[in-house]
Amino acid sequence: MRAVVARSWGGPEVLDLAEVERPAPIATEILVRVRAASVNPTDWKSRKTGAGYWNDPAILGYDVSGVVEEVGFGVTLYQPGDEVFGMPWFPRQAGAYAEFVTAPARQFARKPSGLSHVEAAALPLAGLTAWQSLIETGGLRTGDRVLVHAAAGGVGHLAVQIAKARGAYVVGTASAAKHELVRRLGADEVIDYRSVDFADAVRDIDIVLDTVGGDYGPRSLRVLRPGGKLIRLTEPDENFTLVEPDYAGLREIVALVEAGRLRPSVSTVLPLASAAQAHELSESGRVTGKIVLTVP
Repeated sequence: MRAVVARSWGGPEVLDLAEVERPAPIATEILVRVRAASVNPTDWKSRKTGAGYWNDPAILGYDVSGVVEEVGFGVTLYQPGDEVFGMPWFPRQAGAYAEFVTAPARQFARKPSGLSHVEAAALPLAGLTAWQSLIETGGLRTGDRVLVHAAAGGVGHLAVQIAKARGAYVVGTASAAKHELVRRLGADEVIDYRSVDFADAVRDIDIVLDTVGGDYGPRSLRVLRPGGKLIRLTEPDENFTLVEPDYAGLREIVALVEAGRLRPSVSTVLPLASAAQAHELSESGRVTGKIVLTVP
C-alpha cells in the first residue's frame, strides 16, 4: 500500500509517499480502507521529534474515516463495507496517512451518515479532545459559563458547539476576522484577543479550555469563579489533559452530529501526497477548522 512515511525527524521535507507492507488485522481488530485522514498539531510536533513513533516505517496521522475491508477473529461490531471513523492507538502510532489502517474495532464508531469521509475524518481527535475535556474532565453542566480559547481552531470550533449543545453560556477568543464564524457556531460572546485582554473582559467562568498555551493559562486563572476549572491542552502541568481513544465518546459525538448540534469545519482538503504542504499550513498557526488529506 501507499503511505506517507517520515524518513527522519525534522521539517515537512522529511515526509515521503512510499510503498509499504499492508497491515493485516489480528483478533478483535479491523482493517479499514482509508478514504480521508485529518492533520492535527500533534502530527507535526511528532514529526519534528519522533515522539510516540518507534515503528518502522514511521507512518504519521491519527484521524481516520474509511470503509471496513476485513474483520479479525471475534469482531461482531462491524462487517466489510461498513463506514467507520476513529482515532486509533493514540498516542502510539496509528498510521493514518496511508491507504489501510488496522486497529481494535472498538476504537472506531460508525460514520455519521450525514457527513462525508472528509468531514468525518476531521472529527475524532479534536472532537474527543473537546468532549473529554469539557464533559468528563470539566464536568460541564447546563448553565455553566465556558471560555474557549482559539475558538475557531481545530479543537476550539468543536468545543464551542459541544458546550453550547450541553446548555453552557460560551465565550470564545478569536481574531476579528473569525468572529462571525464563532458566533455561527453558537458562541454567546466573542473577544478579539488582539485588541482586548480577555482577562479584563470576562468574569465568573466555570471552565476555561486553553488550546493556546504560554501565558494564556496563568491569565485565565483570573477569570475563573471560585472552584472553576482551567483545562490546558498544551502545557504538561497538573491541569493538563490528553485525549484517549474512546468508543463511547465517539458515539456521543455521532449523536450530536445526527441531532444537528455539531459539524466540523474543514478549511483545506489536499491529496495524501501533499502531506508536507498540509503540515506547513498546520504549523503556521493560521488555520480555521481542520485540514484533511484524501486517499484515492
